[in-house]
Amino acid sequence: MQALAANTPELLLGEERIRYHVEQIKKMELEDRAALRTFLDRQLTRMAVMNASDMDMGGVSSNGYIWFRVDGHKRPDPEPGTFTVDESALLILNLLTRSGIESLLSWHAADFSYEISLDEGRKKRRFRASAYLDLGHLVLNMRAVSEDLRTLRSIGFHPVIEKGLLFNHVRDGLTLITGVTGSGKSTTLDAIVDANNETSDGHVVIIGKPIEYVHASKKCMIRHREVGVDVPTFKDGIVQALRQDPDIVVIGEMRDPETITAAMEITDSGHKVFSTLHTSSAVESIDRIIAEYATEEQDRVRQRLGDVLRCIVSQKLLPKRGGGRILAKEVMWMTPQATAAVKNGNTSEIYQMMWEGWSQGQITLEQDLFRLMRQGHITPDTAMAYANNKRRLAKLA
Repeated sequence: MQALAANTPELLLGEERIRYHVEQIKKMELEDRAALRTFLDRQLTRMAVMNASDMDMGGVSSNGYIWFRVDGHKRPDPEPGTFTVDESALLILNLLTRSGIESLLSWHAADFSYEISLDEGRKKRRFRASAYLDLGHLVLNMRAVSEDLRTLRSIGFHPVIEKGLLFNHVRDGLTLITGVTGSGKSTTLDAIVDANNETSDGHVVIIGKPIEYVHASKKCMIRHREVGVDVPTFKDGIVQALRQDPDIVVIGEMRDPETITAAMEITDSGHKVFSTLHTSSAVESIDRIIAEYATEEQDRVRQRLGDVLRCIVSQKLLPKRGGGRILAKEVMWMTPQATAAVKNGNTSEIYQMMWEGWSQGQITLEQDLFRLMRQGHITPDTAMAYANNKRRLAKLA
């Protein structure tokens, strides 16, 4: 690998450099490619031992190191050694399938899943991976998919909300799990899927890019469809799901108007739908969806969203006293008043509805931060740092 990387022509940059490295990978002997994978598998095994959530490598900004995130802190690890940007690129490209390479060349990014064997093959560990460009060089992030499902009860929802997330109690509507990257959205979503899998006789279709946790069918039959492998796009997966007799549809992310529209359409047809957004509050989530559309379409979208939306859970992972992290969340349940606020464009009123809506299972992020602070799980400084509405939190404190 070192020789191939050292011979990379300096004149080649960006996509041309990637294409050159792809050709070099194709010329490698299978045993040499296997050795590259074995090296990265060892780093992922080390990641599991360290209980790290993420591994990053490649590009100039890594300073040649592999970086690990442990308990929220990302640091370089000198033990595996250092690598040039071209050595890292070869290691990364060797992980990609043909469709992954095509995505990388077309979109300058490729999302995929990866799996390794632990304990001499007795145990599997899955990772969500993203290869992308940084100043023209190929880089990689790999995030460990939690192998242990949390129970829905352990997340601490109000009983009203917990029932609302279960197909046996509420059989339709759109629920959004929102938060920034690394806020535990996938963990919450998997807990919801598993709770339905334990309690409902039904069919769940999960559309993801990539597929992270693979659920074994229990009371539900669960299909996993990975975008780019099993289906071309999220929208295609949603449209096709209409002909697959689902009860619950899980959409990994609503990242564009086409996917959002398809999600609202399948919800409107009487299905229970779960998805995620990269937003930090319930109100921001609603505003973000509407803002994805042209001005002349926004009133129509408000009306439709008001009809199909059932619940929004916005969450953050906070540093916990004594180490580790703890979940703080905001929960909005669509009452008639909230539906009217969405349809009339008065989303600013929804925060106060959540503030006063504990009997319906609702809670603002600031109320949950105050609870965690009062119980001694987090410091006052941490609570204030993670609050969306610092003025409201200050009033509580």
